Amino acid sequence: MSPSVVSVQPTDDYKLIVSFDNSDTKLFDVSPYLDKGIFQELKDVSYFKRVSVAFGSVEWPNEQDFSYDTLYLLGGNLTEILQYNQKADR
Repeated sequence: MSPSVVSVQPTDDYKLIVSFDNSDTKLFDVSPYLDKGIFQELKDVSYFKRVSVAFGSVEWPNEQDFSYDTLYLLGGNLTEILQYNQKADR
């Protein structure tokens, strides 16, 4: 079983910084889902930023959500991403 979400922080470019109860932090890109069904409402950045933690996962006011499994398994390791970006900037 994947760990539960303990905090979520939205970015301006449709990504979520998601912290889990096992101390992992992942970067989950929502942009591939923005043209699909109920997720289209998330294109509004102000609405996208209304994401919150609910039942160990994340959701928005109109019931769009991603399971903790999806966030954990498909999210990139934030530490590795930051290290890669720092190397690329050199």
